[in-house]
Amino acid sequence: MFRNPRSGNSQSLTLVIKLGTSSICDIETNLPLLSNLSLLVETIVKLRSLGHRVVLVTSGAIGIGLRRLNMDKKPKKLNEIQAVAAVGQGRLMRMYDDLFSQLNQPIAQVLLTRHDLADRTQYLNAVNTFSALLNMGVVPVVNENDTISVSEIKFGDNDTLSAITAGMVNADYLFLMTDVDCLYTDNPTTNPNAKPVEVVEDVSALRDKVIVSSPGSSLGTGGMVTKLIAAELATAAGVTTIICRGSTPKNIISIINHPFTNDKQNSESLPLHTRFLAKDNPMLDRKWWILHGLHSVGTIFIDEGAVKAVTKVGQKSSLFAAGIVKVEGYFVANQAVDLKIERTIKHEDTNEVEVVMIGKGLVNYSSIEISRIKGFQSSDIENLLGYADSECVIHRDNLVVTIKTDD
Repeated sequence: MFRNPRSGNSQSLTLVIKLGTSSICDIETNLPLLSNLSLLVETIVKLRSLGHRVVLVTSGAIGIGLRRLNMDKKPKKLNEIQAVAAVGQGRLMRMYDDLFSQLNQPIAQVLLTRHDLADRTQYLNAVNTFSALLNMGVVPVVNENDTISVSEIKFGDNDTLSAITAGMVNADYLFLMTDVDCLYTDNPTTNPNAKPVEVVEDVSALRDKVIVSSPGSSLGTGGMVTKLIAAELATAAGVTTIICRGSTPKNIISIINHPFTNDKQNSESLPLHTRFLAKDNPMLDRKWWILHGLHSVGTIFIDEGAVKAVTKVGQKSSLFAAGIVKVEGYFVANQAVDLKIERTIKHEDTNEVEVVMIGKGLVNYSSIEISRIKGFQSSDIENLLGYADSECVIHRDNLVVTIKTDD
């Protein structure tokens, strides 16, 4: 099931616009592309004048930092990359502030890491800050805090960051601005038979039909692969996601003024873009936070009976100790873990073990405690541990099923 943007009123939409490094800096000289940035700023101010709320997610700190330090290439060591980002971030914000100030539009810098969102209170504080800024008529300018992020807690790329931001602000649209007009079935620069993909209802089904192996630019971290991931995250939160060209940001206005219909004639009048349709049953905020805001610190392997119980349509159960087979990793209560199952696939000569991801959740017990109580009934927990904080290991309200079900 899919739907049009949630507000239903084109005069009061919430939009998240993500601008990639290739749309901000020249990949050869690292010079800022002022014409692109000026057009984007003018478009955002126009959107604001039409009554829309806009969040800008920007890349470019490393590219700007390289230019300031007269460095030709992005360094390989993490601490050096972080240092370059620290130099570039301030100059990037100054550039945006200069451009937006020309049109009397206030902006705010928001730097995030996944660690900032790992605590539920901090996550809600970030949501409330976004809400307050947008209510004040401010344009939040969001970037990952590369100066302090480490690989284990990084969003990985700003496409993912923009999708999580879109979920946090309850956006109607996420625009992923890139150096092509839309998603193609293959790389159009090397394959003349590549065809544009205009509407996507199911991202997972699309993966078998398109080739998206090309990486991002030498300065950026993303490519079309990360945009598909971002689209999957955002549409699950109920956000219509658009891939379009970063050098023509005015197309955003045309796109939001023409909500999706099956009318071919109507769609032909719009600029070329790819539209990922938002799902009709978006994930609840808390479960969205668990799935995308938290870093998994371990894995719980469960049996087939537990899989059926936690995925059963209409009456999904909590996870109990009896259905747990083994535990991997070290973690404490209230941390996030992955739920998986090991299934044996029999071949003529050998057996192959397949590991399937079932979901993710917040545990009520530590890894040491779960190792002691796995396979036992809930009534046995107090005898095994000397106490029983909860009858279940993961409550269904803190459990997100990622494997496909019928609902």
